[in-house]
Amino acid sequence: MPTKEVQRIIRVDHAGERGAICIYRAQRFIAQLFYRDLVKHLDEMLAHEKVHFDTFNTWLRVNHVRHCYALWLWSLGGYLLGGITALMGKKAIWVCTQAVESTVLHHLDWQLEYLEVHDQSAFQAVISIKKDEEEHLNLGVNLGSNSIIYLPIRLVVKSSTKFAIWLSTKL
Repeated sequence: MPTKEVQRIIRVDHAGERGAICIYRAQRFIAQLFYRDLVKHLDEMLAHEKVHFDTFNTWLRVNHVRHCYALWLWSLGGYLLGGITALMGKKAIWVCTQAVESTVLHHLDWQLEYLEVHDQSAFQAVISIKKDEEEHLNLGVNLGSNSIIYLPIRLVVKSSTKFAIWLSTKL
């Protein structure tokens, strides 16, 4: 049986992938109405996040570990964050992507350092998603904006993501 810390790490990642799926679903819904040129990118990122979710879901099931009790909160928060940022415009979608992915990648780096020493199966699950998350970050950086007008979005998204991660470690 994996240690409690390893279980917590994968539980949080699983919940985070649920949140990401909901962000992209909400953004895709709005993009189909207003920004059709973004739908292809959003579909691709959504497909990645579904694979990531399945990877962590399988790991939890195989190792007889429960999912995070805050899974519903990640879904709700993801839909709200995705819908609101999409309604704010194309650039806001990419600013959201950049803010989420930079926060997630920082979190993954710590996890990978820990898991490499403590649990190889969990390490492999986490490392398997990193490249996709880096691609999403790069897309967000390249298509987003560093303009000061997007600073509030960036701060809210980063803070929300950090809070959701912290809360999930407790539930």
